[in-house]
Amino acid sequence: MTIQIKGKFNAIPHPVHHRLKHIEIDDNALTQFLENIKHFNVERIEYVPFMRFALAVELRKVLGESFQEMLKEILHDRETGGFTIGVNNLTTNTDDYIKFSTALTHLIGIPNHDAMSNKFYAIFTVKHTFESDTYLRKAYRILELHTDGTFVEENTDWVLMMKMSEKGAVGGESRLLHLDDWDDLGKFSTHPLAAHKFKFSYADRGSKNIKDEVHSPSFFYDQNKVCIKYNHQCTHPQTISEALYLKDIQDSMENSSGTVSVGLPVGQLVIINNKFWLHGREPFVENPNLERRLMRQRGRFIG
Repeated sequence: MTIQIKGKFNAIPHPVHHRLKHIEIDDNALTQFLENIKHFNVERIEYVPFMRFALAVELRKVLGESFQEMLKEILHDRETGGFTIGVNNLTTNTDDYIKFSTALTHLIGIPNHDAMSNKFYAIFTVKHTFESDTYLRKAYRILELHTDGTFVEENTDWVLMMKMSEKGAVGGESRLLHLDDWDDLGKFSTHPLAAHKFKFSYADRGSKNIKDEVHSPSFFYDQNKVCIKYNHQCTHPQTISEALYLKDIQDSMENSSGTVSVGLPVGQLVIINNKFWLHGREPFVENPNLERRLMRQRGRFIG
């Protein structure tokens, strides 16, 4: 029988980033949730969309509707817009990680289809050597700041990244920049090219499995606040002035004092509002045994 365990979660300031929250869940509550979902099969979750919402219901049964309300409040709050949360080392099972993250995302919205994996989530590996046509799997260089979903028509309101496993990994922390911590936001968001509709496309990158071509401005407004849609790898300027504008944006963000590196332990995830947070990755220290597995979900808000 499922029982609601009251008062078993808390949002506290993140120890590294002043904008983020860290959500603590009581071990007994997490244990109850993991017990309740043992019968959920990951293949069925992948094939049957309503089963993903059933996972969310199980988590809400244990923690209460106020837990769901708190998640939404944090993600919509411009002052924060992101949080970390984990499974408290109670499991190292990949299926449990998928189910826990899926329960969370279906309390806040609906994940988009991920063309890279042809599922609603993607798990990818970063290794010492990896052939890739994007920087995502290039271990020993910075993955520059960007937002997700720039090259597809559907909205990408939020992004989840979860560390599934790792070995031989030093470095590789998430790099995060909240728009309001970027000193040059006003300079670039009021530039004549801020409203220009750039071409966003990954049609020339086979690993993305997508041929969409989107034309959109880099800056837009949501609830009277400036937001950003930016990815340097899939933006195609047509003139020198457009290219220099984009390069100046990238250089400014990468050198911003507001860009903070945040590490995640295995079994922990971060969810950020994709409209006003940019993310990237620090380089790893070279190691032939390096192997890190990450999960990504990204999607839109509902409710």
